[in-house]
Parts: sequence; structure tokens; C-alpha cells
Amino acid sequence: MDFSQITDSLYIGTTPSSEDYSLLRQLDVRLIINMRIERRPHPDGHEPPIKVLWLPTIDSPLFPIPIRLLNRGTRAALETFQHGGKVYTHCAKGIHRGVAMGAAILIALGHSPDDAMRLISEKRLVADPYVWYIRHRIQRFAKYWGNSSGVEITVS
Repeated sequence: MDFSQITDSLYIGTTPSSEDYSLLRQLDVRLIINMRIERRPHPDGHEPPIKVLWLPTIDSPLFPIPIRLLNRGTRAALETFQHGGKVYTHCAKGIHRGVAMGAAILIALGHSPDDAMRLISEKRLVADPYVWYIRHRIQRFAKYWGNSSGVEITVS
């Protein structure tokens, strides 16, 4: 498992195996957000298991990550933080989809989109939040999150 610690409470990386859950448990990760459509989460054999949220998305400019999924993951992460837990978000390689989810979480914590992308790039060298189709989703999520009505707004 290849991962990076972004903040005290947020990690971004590759898909954890069932054996990796012991390490995640040691790190006090209480929520794993899986952004992969092509692989269901591995089962956690521990009791109680680490909570896993599967938000299946495709890493393609033709299929943008739905804002509703970024919102769902962000809200689950914030709830986990409120209870003192940490969050691990991932995709296949920890480069795009898991990074977009991590950036959305940072935005909800008060970072600007640019600061979120910069922090992730500094902490996870393989991350590429600046590729146009991921950057666009991060920026669009920030506009959505900042909309006090909670209804997604149209952004050109």
C-alpha cells in the first residue's frame, strides 16, 4: 500500500488490501473512501471493521466525478473527524480520484481549491490534481460547497 499523510487526519493513497487494514487501524483511520468503480472494497476482518464508503467513479475526462459523490464522501469524512477519527481516501494509484476526494475534504475544512491542490501535491508527489478534468471537478466542488443553499449551481 502506497499512501501519503496530507494532514494529521487525512491520508491519500492506493487501494488497501485486507492485510493493510491493520496498519490503517494503527493510524486511527476510521473511514476508508474507495473511489474505484472497478474494485469493490476489500473486506476488513477485524471487529469492529473500519467503515468503508464506496463511491464508484471512473478516472476519465469523459465521465466527470459526480459532485454528489464528492459531497457524500466529504460529509462522511467531516463526521469521522468530529468523532476523532482519521480518513483514508483512495483510487487505484492515488493520483486522480482519491486526490479529488481529498481536495474536496480539505475545501470543506476551509482550504481554498488552490491551497488544497498545492498541499496534496506537496505531500503526495505522484498526485496530479492539476490535470484539467480533476482540477475542474475540485473547483466545481468548491463552488458547490460555498453555495449556502446546498443546491449545486451551474458553473461554465
